[in-house]
Amino acid sequence: MPISNELTKKPTSTDVMAFLNRAKAIQTVRDRQTRLIFALDATASREPTWAAAKALHRDLFNAGIEGTNLAIQLCYYRGLAEFQHSAWLTTSDELLAHMEQVSCLGGPTQLERLLQHALLQRSQTSPVRALVFVGDAFEENADVVGALAGECGLFNLPLFIFQEGRDPHVEAIFKMLAHRSRGAYASFGHSSADRLRELLGAVVRYSSGGIKALTQSGRESDKLLLAQLQSPKS
Repeated sequence: MPISNELTKKPTSTDVMAFLNRAKAIQTVRDRQTRLIFALDATASREPTWAAAKALHRDLFNAGIEGTNLAIQLCYYRGLAEFQHSAWLTTSDELLAHMEQVSCLGGPTQLERLLQHALLQRSQTSPVRALVFVGDAFEENADVVGALAGECGLFNLPLFIFQEGRDPHVEAIFKMLAHRSRGAYASFGHSSADRLRELLGAVVRYSSGGIKALTQSGRESDKLLLAQLQSPKS
């Protein structure tokens, strides 16, 4: 069978230039992306509300990604030492496909590992604008994780921490991490799904448009985050 001329033809300088231009254009789009890390505690304690939580996130990203230049990386930890993260996703369908594969599995919290990962994701061309974390427990060295949160603050990577439930010890730690990173904290319960949805939406608006977007929106959720973001940080 004769070999097609198309397969044997050597690339010309024009072909190479066209390829390089396409590659440069793709890189330019990636460099201009607004990046947001969305992290979940997927340990066993969250299993009773996991299905409802996924539904909330589905609603958020159906409204939050499309039509923007927002790229989201999904991270989660579970089990004894499992930590997973996706590529940078730019459509709701991509993100939801990843989320549907996540299930809960017993194990310790891994916030130290999460923050180390987040700090490695930053770059000058495509900075990560914020890290959103949803969880209900903390079982690590608070000093170590607190130092990492402070490092996030130095690199303009605020942590937006949403606590499920009202464990007072966890609340104190989560508030400290949010404060040190120059981010914000809020709690939600099983009956306050709308509150979490609005708060997550506020973070997306902040990631896309900064303080100005929160100031102009007039929403109560945006005002809550804005008050914490603008409070004096020691």
